[in-house]
Amino acid sequence: MYDVDFFFDPVCPWAWITSRWVSEVASLRSLEVNWKFISLSMVNSERDYQNEFPAGHNEIHILGLNLLRIAGAVRDEAGNSAVGRFYTDVGTSIHAKRKREEFKDPGKVADFLSSAGYQSGLIDAMADPSRDRVIEEETKLALDRAGRDIGTPVITFAPPDGPSFFGPVISRIPRGEDALALWEATERLALFPGFAELKRSVRESPQVV
Repeated sequence: MYDVDFFFDPVCPWAWITSRWVSEVASLRSLEVNWKFISLSMVNSERDYQNEFPAGHNEIHILGLNLLRIAGAVRDEAGNSAVGRFYTDVGTSIHAKRKREEFKDPGKVADFLSSAGYQSGLIDAMADPSRDRVIEEETKLALDRAGRDIGTPVITFAPPDGPSFFGPVISRIPRGEDALALWEATERLALFPGFAELKRSVRESPQVV
C-alpha cells in the first residue's frame, strides 16, 4: 500500500524538482512513494515536434523513453525502491550535474550504470522496445487519471482511487518545514472534492539543486 503514486519522465527538469520535494517529504513523514512511469515521447506522439517544440526536444523525449526502459528493468530485478534510487542517480547526473547530452550515448550510459553500481546487463534494456508495453500502460494510466492535456509529473494521492493531478510544477526544491508546509497545502487542495486546477504560466527558470 502506497501513499502516493509519482509518475515521472527522467529527462523532465520540472518532474525532477517535484520529485526531490516529494522525496524530502517522504523522509520527514515516512511517506511511501510508488515510482511509476510516464513517457513524454508517448504523451506527445501525435504532436508535430518540428513546429511545436524547440529544436532537439524529440531527441530529449526519446532519451527519456530509453531511460524508462532501463528503469523498468531495474524494477523487474529489484522492485520499487530500486526505481527510486535509479531515478535519483540518473536525475542527479542529468539535471544537477548537467550531463544530459552524455546520456544520448549508450556507451556513456553503460559507464554510468557501472560507476553507480548497477549490473552491466541493464544497458541492453535501453534498446529493447518490448519494454515499452509497461511504459505505455503506465503513461495511459496517468493520463486516464489526470487528463490528456498535461506533462510531467503526475501525482496520485491515496492511490489507486484518490485524486490525481499534473504537478505541482515548482521551480525550486523546498526543504524541511517548507517542504512539509507545501505538501500539506497541496494535499488539502487535492483532496477537496471538485478541485480541478490552479495554474499560472509565468515561472522562473528551474533550480534543479
